[in-house]
Amino acid sequence: MVKRKICMLGAFSVGKTSLVSRFVHSLFSEKYHTTIGVKVDKKQMVINGEDLSLLIWDIYGEDDIQEVRMNYVRGAAGYLLVADGTRRDTLDIAQRIRKRVESYVGKIPFVLLINKSDLTDVWMFDDATLESLRGEGWTVIRTSAKTGEGVEKGFALLAKAVLE
Repeated sequence: MVKRKICMLGAFSVGKTSLVSRFVHSLFSEKYHTTIGVKVDKKQMVINGEDLSLLIWDIYGEDDIQEVRMNYVRGAAGYLLVADGTRRDTLDIAQRIRKRVESYVGKIPFVLLINKSDLTDVWMFDDATLESLRGEGWTVIRTSAKTGEGVEKGFALLAKAVLE
């Protein structure tokens, strides 16, 4: 079995922990829990006939005061960047994190998850913004930890990329 470390990165309160909970345990809770430091979960998958064990590092969120410490990313085969579709500034934070990760560990696979797609009445991202990111080579998936939309797909795309 192949084992790979992946990281969940993004601003505070974008839904990183909820996405991990949905993916690993098929659960969603309305209660907000701040991640302090890092929480590690494990999920086994089969990708293209190969057994894969993902060690998922759910790392605390970043804001204007506190940056994610890059030593948490050391040894990661890839990462999921998470932005909140109802908060435009979280995409700016995700872009900033991606640049820092790349300067720290080099280019490794990543997928951008634009979370909270179930909140369409307060959605802040238009298709042009997402297409622009795709044009820069980003893999972008709309997700909802609440409904499960796109969650499996986002993790599976990253899993395939880290196996290549």
